[in-house]
Amino acid sequence: MRFLLDAMLGDLACLLRMCGYDAAYALDRGVEADDDLRRLADREDRVLITRDRQLAARASDGILVIAKDTDEQLRELAAADVDLSLSPGDRCGACNGDLARVSEPTDLPDYVPNDVDALWRCEDCGQYFWRGSHWDDVEDRVAEL
Repeated sequence: MRFLLDAMLGDLACLLRMCGYDAAYALDRGVEADDDLRRLADREDRVLITRDRQLAARASDGILVIAKDTDEQLRELAAADVDLSLSPGDRCGACNGDLARVSEPTDLPDYVPNDVDALWRCEDCGQYFWRGSHWDDVEDRVAEL
């Protein structure tokens, strides 16, 4: 399942990426107008996730989330049968690019800890990812759904 999230759902897009989904975010694509969102979702065969009732009703394939709170939005997606199991090493939380496992880390930025078991790098934006305390926090949040 591939998603397109409207401008009101940036945090949710990042969390869906952590679950391994290809989750495009409208503002990353420079798209805000309803008709443009619908066309983009259709063209890329994506499920449109939105807080806009009218837009959700007009979308070919859409999920309406009502809540403003991200954890509540996750509950709504779970109720819509979206699997929210975390999936390390699949998608970049920042840009939605593919992640590649780093087998021989060299010249790492200062923000990357030296003692990580597994390390991934985004093939698009170059950001590094690992299972750290943020991952554990999100894992706990998802488990409580």
